Amino acid sequence: MMRKQVLPALLALVVVSLGARAQQSGLGLGKHDANQPIEVSANAFEADMNAKTGTYVGNVIVKQGDFRLRADRVRVNVVQGKPDVITANGNVVFEAPSGNAQGDTGVYDVRPRLITLTGRVILTKQKNVMRGTKLVVNLVTGMANLAAGGQGAPGGRVTGLFAPPPSSTPPRH
Repeated sequence: MMRKQVLPALLALVVVSLGARAQQSGLGLGKHDANQPIEVSANAFEADMNAKTGTYVGNVIVKQGDFRLRADRVRVNVVQGKPDVITANGNVVFEAPSGNAQGDTGVYDVRPRLITLTGRVILTKQKNVMRGTKLVVNLVTGMANLAAGGQGAPGGRVTGLFAPPPSSTPPRH
């Protein structure tokens, strides 16, 4: 399976992989302080004390530092009084200063600081776009892996469309 380097960008711009997976490499996320508090807001909240979960419903926004996750519904699993796994469903969008990622489902595994988006995953930074079916981002290292396979990825492959910088030399006729 051939692999290419990842372009600097958000979660986004991994490079067009000729195989079904993109090479794991830095995406220009910069250092994110994953120890910052996690703030959640929504239209409604439901708690299940027995299962130790809380579910936020309607226009849910999860913030940690300069990263933000939006979704229709977010469930927070709690272990020893602290968030352990945050699962987002419906119109999931992850926003970072350097770009955005969206998917059908998002999971933030708090202890190892991993965000996983699955389904129809679309990464964008300005005019650059990448598509796949599964994105895993390590918030501590800034490393990411975009893969494709199954529904949501054209031909079962990771795809990318990148806008080159404007040329400083005039075109030749």
